[in-house]
Amino acid sequence: VVGLTVLGIAAFLVFRALDSNLSYFYSASEVAYNQAPTNHVIRLGGMVVDGSLKRGEGLTVHFEVTDNASKVNVQYTGILPDLFAEGQGVIAQGKLNSNGVFVADEVLAKHDETYMPPEVAESMKPAKTTEGKTP
Repeated sequence: VVGLTVLGIAAFLVFRALDSNLSYFYSASEVAYNQAPTNHVIRLGGMVVDGSLKRGEGLTVHFEVTDNASKVNVQYTGILPDLFAEGQGVIAQGKLNSNGVFVADEVLAKHDETYMPPEVAESMKPAKTTEGKTP
């Protein structure tokens, strides 16, 4: 009985540690409709909206990510990947702030003109049927 109790406690601690290190993928619609956690690192994927890239002070940039149904404002401080461009697929990892802006710690761009990350491609499919509806 003591052995099973110790094993159970150890398993609980391992799963809890793993859960805090996982970052789940969310589409722009899920983030816009508040289906993503605000206190946990997540991945936001979609297409960078044409004309949305704005340079701020220093290395800070602002842009929007869409899944063709909703848009999410993203803020990133750092050097963008060479392949980052408006109208292209992107995955940003970070957290939502209290204003609903996604503050990215990392931005990943596609690596050729035909590639789209599988998570982004999957999130774009159902969004096409709800095009025109915004939160």
